[in-house]
Amino acid sequence: MNAKFAIVGSGPAGMYAADALLKSAPGCSVDVFEKYPAPYGLIRYGVAPDHYKTRNTSRQFARTFEENSVDFFGNVEIGKDISMAELREHYDSVILAMGAYNDRKLGINGENLNGVYGACAFVGWYNGHPEFRDLDPLLDKDGVAVIGIGNVALDVCRVLSKTRAEHDTSDICKHALDAIEASPLSTLHMFGRRGPIEAGFTPKELGEIRELEKCAAIVNASQLPNKVEGGFEGRTKGIKEKNLKILKELSDQNKPEKNVRMNLTFYASPIEILGTDRVEGIRLEKTDMVDGKAVATGNTFEISCGSVVTAIGYHTLPPEGVPLNGGTVANENGRVEPGVYVVGWAKRGPSGTIPTNGPDSRDVIELVIEDLETAGKPGGKEVDILLQKRGVRRVNFKEWQKISDMEYSRAQPPRPRERFTRVEEMLAILD
Repeated sequence: MNAKFAIVGSGPAGMYAADALLKSAPGCSVDVFEKYPAPYGLIRYGVAPDHYKTRNTSRQFARTFEENSVDFFGNVEIGKDISMAELREHYDSVILAMGAYNDRKLGINGENLNGVYGACAFVGWYNGHPEFRDLDPLLDKDGVAVIGIGNVALDVCRVLSKTRAEHDTSDICKHALDAIEASPLSTLHMFGRRGPIEAGFTPKELGEIRELEKCAAIVNASQLPNKVEGGFEGRTKGIKEKNLKILKELSDQNKPEKNVRMNLTFYASPIEILGTDRVEGIRLEKTDMVDGKAVATGNTFEISCGSVVTAIGYHTLPPEGVPLNGGTVANENGRVEPGVYVVGWAKRGPSGTIPTNGPDSRDVIELVIEDLETAGKPGGKEVDILLQKRGVRRVNFKEWQKISDMEYSRAQPPRPRERFTRVEEMLAILD
């Protein structure tokens, strides 16, 4: 089958889709388009820098890129450098895999104050995402309030609470590490409107905050139930039970020698961010859980803080003309319209882990192959000519490897990598 496929996005969902196409359609060609010179999406810009081993998933995807029938079109933005209509003209099928890397809003007063950041932006800042490299978050006053009780909220609190020595084996960007070290932070807050059983974090992530060098995680024992109740079964119930056990351990600890406190507070919903020109505090309302939903009680309280990070979910932002259904691309089991499909978070919303994208992408690729009636579009060679005419500096995979090698070589041991955080820096290595 000499079919030509385009994948928009080089994160996990896109790369699992590329691998599935190679196996399902022998003889096909797959071109993977990425807005930035660096591939791997969420693995590079979303995974916590101290979870460096998780980033090794990219080695598997690198092997896919090294296949002769797979080509990387880095530094090419769909909708700007080339349109969706032009992709449709040049490829037999287009698979959208742009993820959901856009923060949802709280929808409360004070959200536009200086010092309020979405988790995508904040995580992108310390991970060197080109769009957020210059975020320069306000960390000049004590107190950061993180809204959310999932793994991303834990990541933000943990990264902020670690010492430089604890970051020795991470690839956190130097500009962020310097800013965190210079910050006077001694108090971190994580707020969730629901309870500890409903929290979205995993035992592995939660367990990492037990033994931090200078930070003690604080949990109010009165907020913890004696056991996990409700309709949880199997693996889900096991995760909830492990989380509860760790939270009870945290509630029992006494570590006065540690000068940073990370407070995990449940049953608290933000209703207003306080301040005049910048964040000065946050007002929250206590909640009760009724039939699995957080219900307001009318009892409010305030805490002082210098910044707020919201980790309450994400939505996708596809190229112009692609239909939306809330925060995802409108689709039916991955079908968007004839010849266009969607995989990953852009399809189903931000859920699951990196490997979760594997079966999801494979299921959609089955539909792609099932729907494919004819193959004869020109593919990437014609697209390359088009981009050259428009003066677009496309980055291929060998060029990306050159950038990546330079990132390794410029790191100060024992840190593994020092990333380039601007597109201009990456292109300068090549040109």
